[in-house]
Amino acid sequence: MAPTRDEILSVLSRIPAGPDGTLTSRDMIRALTIDGGLVRFVIEAASADEARALGSAHEAAERALKALPGVTGVQIVMTAPAAPKAPPSLKIGQHPTPQQGGPARVPGVDRIIAIGSGKGGVGKSTLSSNLAVALARQGRRVGLLDADIYGPSQPRMMGVNKRPASPDGKQIEPLQAHGVTMMSIGLMLKDDEAVIWRGPMIMGALQQLISQTLWGELDVLLIDLPPGTGDIQLTLCQRTHLTGAIIVSTPQDVALLDARKAIDMFQKLKVPVLGLVENMSTYICPNCGHEAHLFGHGGVAVEAKRLGVPLLAEIPLALDIRLAGDAGAPVAAGQGPEAEAYARLARQLIAGGIA
Repeated sequence: MAPTRDEILSVLSRIPAGPDGTLTSRDMIRALTIDGGLVRFVIEAASADEARALGSAHEAAERALKALPGVTGVQIVMTAPAAPKAPPSLKIGQHPTPQQGGPARVPGVDRIIAIGSGKGGVGKSTLSSNLAVALARQGRRVGLLDADIYGPSQPRMMGVNKRPASPDGKQIEPLQAHGVTMMSIGLMLKDDEAVIWRGPMIMGALQQLISQTLWGELDVLLIDLPPGTGDIQLTLCQRTHLTGAIIVSTPQDVALLDARKAIDMFQKLKVPVLGLVENMSTYICPNCGHEAHLFGHGGVAVEAKRLGVPLLAEIPLALDIRLAGDAGAPVAAGQGPEAEAYARLARQLIAGGIA
């Protein structure tokens, strides 16, 4: 009978890989395949010198696996970069590491608020960036984490494109923009570069962005979630101690259907729903001043009442909000009725002890 992946990894977890751990604890195993009784994988060393020093680990792994019932052959390839990188490079997208004891707090961060939605296109990321800036303008120490690994948008909305530094290859120095400490995987990628990862890599990336970023002392950390109820949301709720979640929706029925699913997910995961925000609530014509409700109006308020949670804000649909986000200067950083809408939301959260 062919060995299982777990059996192979269990054997490799006992093979020392230098003084700092084993082949698995150091996340050195790549491309593991099992073809009948033939086991193939790659050991990825950090440098050519380390690869040469790991010759004994290569031999020990081969001996141990050949002794495993069902293994008929072992093929191991040792790889390493052609030359060491300087400064140390930070590898994002490793598999998540085990965590004991339930959801953990982030050192130095007082409150963590997830901002979610059931579907895309409702303006959740726009709300996250503007709320972060509005809170910072009212004296709060604010962090913003872009947790949308597949579609990060906060670097553009916050007007930053510098790659974060990593002095030791482990910790990440976040960037500052509009008084907000922010981090996004988009800062580690080219503008048109896609993230093509399965769930475990996504969960590992989120864990790294939360736990390895040097957030400093923050009153509140806002986490801009991707739409839906998938791996990112589940990992965040299970591994990070959240103050609660804010749900963003537009007023139309199709958006509310998905918003209810997001609310149900947070409730099942024991994360308090702090309130709802109706985005794109009203549109005021800049020429004649006529007020129109392009997506309907009041649906989110009705849903909030049904759930017994606050309707935190009704944010207008305005061209200036979109233009400001595309320009990397959130409208909340300026003046006017749109900026005031986010300022009112920030004041309400502060007054309620939420942020």
